[in-house]
Amino acid sequence: MPVPNRSPTRTEALMDEIRRRMAARTLAAGEKLPSVRGFAAEMCVSPSTVVEAYDRLAAEGLIRSRPGAGFFVAGALPPMLLAEVEPRLEREFDPFWVSRQSLDAGPDVLRPGCGWLPADWMPHASLRKALRGLSRADDAILADYGPTRGLLALRRLLARQLAAEGVAAGADQILLTGSGTQALDLLCRFFLQPGDTVLLDDPCYFNFQALLRAHRVRIVSVPWTPSGPDIARFEAAVATHRPRLYVTNSAIHNPTGATLSPPVAHRILTTAAAADMTIVEDDIFADFEPEPSTRLAALDGLARVVRIGSFSKTLSASVRVGYIAARGDWIEGLVDLQVATSFGGASPLAAELVHAMLSDGSYRKHMAALRTRLARRRKETIAALAEFGVEPWTLPRGGFTLWCRLPDGQDAADMARTALRQGVVLAPGNVFSVARTAPAMMRFNVAQMDPKVLDVLRAMPGLRPGQA
Repeated sequence: MPVPNRSPTRTEALMDEIRRRMAARTLAAGEKLPSVRGFAAEMCVSPSTVVEAYDRLAAEGLIRSRPGAGFFVAGALPPMLLAEVEPRLEREFDPFWVSRQSLDAGPDVLRPGCGWLPADWMPHASLRKALRGLSRADDAILADYGPTRGLLALRRLLARQLAAEGVAAGADQILLTGSGTQALDLLCRFFLQPGDTVLLDDPCYFNFQALLRAHRVRIVSVPWTPSGPDIARFEAAVATHRPRLYVTNSAIHNPTGATLSPPVAHRILTTAAAADMTIVEDDIFADFEPEPSTRLAALDGLARVVRIGSFSKTLSASVRVGYIAARGDWIEGLVDLQVATSFGGASPLAAELVHAMLSDGSYRKHMAALRTRLARRRKETIAALAEFGVEPWTLPRGGFTLWCRLPDGQDAADMARTALRQGVVLAPGNVFSVARTAPAMMRFNVAQMDPKVLDVLRAMPGLRPGQA
């Protein structure tokens, strides 16, 4: 049974009762709590249960212990602010919108606009097995900083995986990071100065925009097609704006799900070489592909392409480990940056956990089952959305996102606002578009398409069944 639905333990019930009394002002700030023995008798529990409850409330800062005197209320509970629990409908649809709505959503909010799989789709059995193994690990793994490049065993495993894709990189060319986002942040710090120009796809992953704006760089975008960037526009943008970096997804493009074609990939690399432009290839969705497609890093040999990735989409968003594969001299500079900004490499505990899950054979089986399940869910979602005249822009080879075109006259932002009032987070097209040219587009996460989402769409003004 999922944890949110379980009954509270006796300790938790005691803590809730103290909080209730504080909220009702029957226990005021500075007032002494019932004695351990007295409260135990009142609540029909053991004194040790009361001690545990009081200790945990003290750890939360709600009560204080005075040796020899007992426990006292530290202060009244702060009033609950509606702004903390209600959807932020007034916020503009900027690149942070979907992230904040999805991450801050309560357990009852549906999130077909988010960019990750539901928790019950993840390999919990393997995760728990790995955690049990780590409970017997050396003390250093549980308590020390990690080496600056990250766990060697995991870097060697990643090097073997990259070699299978045609990317030649030794373990010394791989740097483990705290996440895929941190990997990109380190690369921005390494390559960019405020005012530099960076080239993005349009549409693109919205957090690319958010992170680049935090680095105060100029963003130029190029329209994306089902086979990659519009290559004529790409070449013109590089010649005109001389960007320092081009940041992209090659495998399963986010949000479109499109795949880079070999001819377009070759033109990208030729253009980048002529302009001395570095390419950051975010390959976080690589393992969702049934068969590997064209990779810029493989064609380039990591000469001017940097490969980044992580395991948050396939294993756990709670266990954060990312990586950078790049030229050796660049890795040296990136190691120094990671020490300066994080002191040490990726979490040894998280790295050991990921290594255990990747090396015991369960990950391969998990991904095979996941690809099959997602293929079925994509087919079902496409058929369900067709009822409302919502059509996919292209048919992805894998992954969990569908980039869809709404019926004529429908505005994705208006739909998202309406849906949010009903507890559904959608992802309107313009949060992905630098040029804001996608007002009639919407990204749907097929794994998060609860039947209630379809009920909300069915009730949308102007989005009626039978429009297909």
